[in-house]
Amino acid sequence: MSKKFTERLGFALLSFSAVLVLLFLGVILFDIFSKGISVISWQFLSQPPQQGMTEGGIFPAILGTFLVSLITVVFAVPLGMFAAIYLHEYARPGRTTRMIRLAIRNLSGVPSIVYGLFGVVLFVQMMHLGTSILSAGLTLGLLTLPWTITACEEALKTVPKAYREGALALGATKWHAIRTNVLPYAIPGMLTGVILGLARAAGETAPILFTGAAFFLPHLPKSIFDQFMALPYHLYILSTQHHAIDKVRPIAYGTALVLVGLILILSFTAIWVRYRYRQRMKG
Repeated sequence: MSKKFTERLGFALLSFSAVLVLLFLGVILFDIFSKGISVISWQFLSQPPQQGMTEGGIFPAILGTFLVSLITVVFAVPLGMFAAIYLHEYARPGRTTRMIRLAIRNLSGVPSIVYGLFGVVLFVQMMHLGTSILSAGLTLGLLTLPWTITACEEALKTVPKAYREGALALGATKWHAIRTNVLPYAIPGMLTGVILGLARAAGETAPILFTGAAFFLPHLPKSIFDQFMALPYHLYILSTQHHAIDKVRPIAYGTALVLVGLILILSFTAIWVRYRYRQRMKG
């Protein structure tokens, strides 16, 4: 078997795998779109649920998802970025640093239900925040934090060492070199990882199930210490726990379409941010 044949065979297998994944994704998105688009309207997006969620809209769920995601960003993004900068730029290579990185990568693979139970113990019970938007947002922040640290550190690794060494050779301090010669080139990758991590957190159900999401809450929350409705949990209830599943199935598909649209917007935002920063760096 020649090397050229082996290369072609490997390329064909890779191409087939990519096409197969895209095919499955296309089937899923087409099914959600075709069955949910008929429900989407301004009233559906702007009204609260009514009659036991059999009528009305999903505005409280949209608002709750937005507020929880906002708290997640405020908590996880600065902490994750600073932790990544410390690990890559300041921490000395050694056993301790390797153990910290190993722990972060292991935390990235912990099931989200575990984060939900931990959030109940830490934020709801020990810190007495109650089942609220704040507890749910902090729990999602913990879930997103390992992903954020890893993505930011990988982005920092792509910046050549010569950028740092050149600034230090000219007499700049270490932080000044990082701020002026490293972060501008690493920011696109860091923001991309952060936004994709946020998109994952926005679609999680288990962490908010125990920490603040409500089954039916037609009125809007008045503060971050109130319970809330969220799109993932709302979809879960409509699809599995509702007393009239067949009746609310169109609403479930509409909710799924809105949630998928939100995640796609975040994903395309990550692509746009990376493109803009790259164009600015080229300029």
